[in-house]
Amino acid sequence: MKKHAWGLGVLAVGALVVVAAMTRTWWSPEGASAQGQRAPSARVVPIDVGQVVTKPMPVRVEALGTVTPIATVVIKPRIDSEIVGVHFDDGALVAKGDLLFTLDGRAIEAQIRQAEGNIERDKAQIEGADRDVKRYTDLVAKSATPVVNLDNAKTAASTFRGALKADEGALDNLKVMLSYTVIHAPISGKISAAAVKIGNFVRTGSDTVQLATINQIAPIYLSFGMPQRMLPDVRDALEARTAKVEALVLGQPRRAEGEVAMVDNAVDQTTGMVAIRATMPNADQILWPGALVTVQLTLRVEQAVVVPSVAVQVGQNGNFVFVVKDNVANVRPVKVARVVDLETVIAEGLEAGETVVVDGQLLLNNGTKVSLRGPKAGS
Repeated sequence: MKKHAWGLGVLAVGALVVVAAMTRTWWSPEGASAQGQRAPSARVVPIDVGQVVTKPMPVRVEALGTVTPIATVVIKPRIDSEIVGVHFDDGALVAKGDLLFTLDGRAIEAQIRQAEGNIERDKAQIEGADRDVKRYTDLVAKSATPVVNLDNAKTAASTFRGALKADEGALDNLKVMLSYTVIHAPISGKISAAAVKIGNFVRTGSDTVQLATINQIAPIYLSFGMPQRMLPDVRDALEARTAKVEALVLGQPRRAEGEVAMVDNAVDQTTGMVAIRATMPNADQILWPGALVTVQLTLRVEQAVVVPSVAVQVGQNGNFVFVVKDNVANVRPVKVARVVDLETVIAEGLEAGETVVVDGQLLLNNGTKVSLRGPKAGS
């Protein structure tokens, strides 16, 4: 029995060997073993590319600027009186000449009537004195009265005329004081909240008494500084009338434009900066007094070699790009002149018409084979 079982086992092992051999022959095409020994094919990296172009590009410098109003007026009372009217909304835009405040002027009006009465009295006294002068002149001519009476009459007439001038001056002064009871906007601009309301009594001569403040909004100043090394370029741009100022406000998609109005006459020895002031029309009120903004000063526009900024990489030896030619990406060192928005101006290293990699650089080495990606969905 043992010999019979041993023989059956040998037959089973032989059958398995035959089946394995047949299975290998059926699944393995001819030459598969040779293919498996071949070297793996070279890696091809998918990339996106951009073109090197030549086009006009601005020569631009950036700085941090401060918005300052051209004119600021603090409204203060010029007489001691009670506020009886506030004629503007807090924070409103006001035009030059708009009525802002009304003060109680009844006491001044009463003084004006009193001064007008004094003037009428003075005129009557002058008429009487002139009659006395005429009468005494006739009497002196007839030797009917002493000359001293005529002199006294002339003195009285002169005295009354002096009193008339004094009273007329007092009346003019009172009229000026009455004009202070109505306060108009001296400039156009944005007014603050009223510091005092109706019913408050205000006095003159106090620096703390401020009824409101008006800041001129349009036009407005933009003040910023430039390094001393940029001063020659700035002056050349001003002389050529190519200088242009743009202000970028955080959170505001629009830009405010203007012109350089003044370059300071000295360089700050502490900071090495020169102060520059631009005038901005600010018709749409993008700029606000006291705000910090990014200033872009365009000095001129010149032809330059340009690539997308995403193409420029930074390595241990400086800036470089991957230039694609015949589906191979090669490293090309470049010298960057400046960056303008999303484009980079290349001073050396590239020529117009060349193709550079703009996406996929992380997988590239010098000499890597590449293939262009297809258009993205939705593009």
